[in-house]
Amino acid sequence: MISRIDHISLAVRDFDKAYKFFTKILGATKASHARDKYLKYYWEILRLGDLSRIELLKPLGEGSFLSNFLKKREGVHHINLETPDIERTRKMLEDNKVPYFGFKNYGEAWKELFIHPRDAFGVLIQIAEFRPDDWLAPADIMEKGRKWMVSKKDNKYELSFKHPGGGKVNFDMDKEEINKLINDLKNLIDV
Repeated sequence: MISRIDHISLAVRDFDKAYKFFTKILGATKASHARDKYLKYYWEILRLGDLSRIELLKPLGEGSFLSNFLKKREGVHHINLETPDIERTRKMLEDNKVPYFGFKNYGEAWKELFIHPRDAFGVLIQIAEFRPDDWLAPADIMEKGRKWMVSKKDNKYELSFKHPGGGKVNFDMDKEEINKLINDLKNLIDV
């Protein structure tokens, strides 16, 4: 039903300070971003390490949906959970009498709904169906049709695998580790 936590979204008053904290101090890299002129906010997804993601939200003037939230507090705004099938998720929520709101279907790019914090133990939950690679920087995405890649730089090898949550996971390996991996694969196939 739920594939994984895709990202944790933080509403911030000082976007530049938050951006610097996550990128310069914690090493996050930019993944994707956009402005929503109707809800009057800007969002930016930052990638951390193994494709964990943080989303920073900031209001874009008066009338932003974030204004009331930021008057009271700053910090976790919502948790985004990925589902492979939003309709199945809706039915499961309805069957279990869990109220939801804000269902939107933007086609193949994004389908979402929300569970209010009063119904989800104090946290706003966004459940969405989407293609994870659509929301990542090109450098974080595996070449189409590939499940793995191997590259060499100096005396180090990098083994990359397509991640089920979008993007790729990289492993730095030395020559001895590569040879062990090759032997393990050969032994597995020969069985």
